[in-house]
Amino acid sequence: MAAGAVHTLPKKERLSGRTDISRLLEKGRYGSTSCLRYCYLTGTGLPYGRIMVSVPKRHFKRAVRRNLLKRRIRESYRRQKDLLVPGTDVMFIYKPGEMLSYPEIYSAMEAALKDISAE
Repeated sequence: MAAGAVHTLPKKERLSGRTDISRLLEKGRYGSTSCLRYCYLTGTGLPYGRIMVSVPKRHFKRAVRRNLLKRRIRESYRRQKDLLVPGTDVMFIYKPGEMLSYPEIYSAMEAALKDISAE
């Protein structure tokens, strides 16, 4: 980690807007780790990366569980976002049907970010 780097996730680093999301889904590349599927698009021209997190309602009916998993995914990204190349948009989709612990999600996020940065 660079000296003075701040581990925050402000609003500008969240992927939103219909056009940005549809461009990501159309032109993005897909990948997968143990518990995360991801779609990413590099070269957006922004000095920071943007993310979007999704946990399917099909597997987790209760919003409390979905929100917990989304918080874990965002937190693991926030602590490792310096691994991601600036100007990259990423959408993370949680895929297992059971709740995983934070360390498992953290290691899957690390693998995903390293894979995206290697491209």
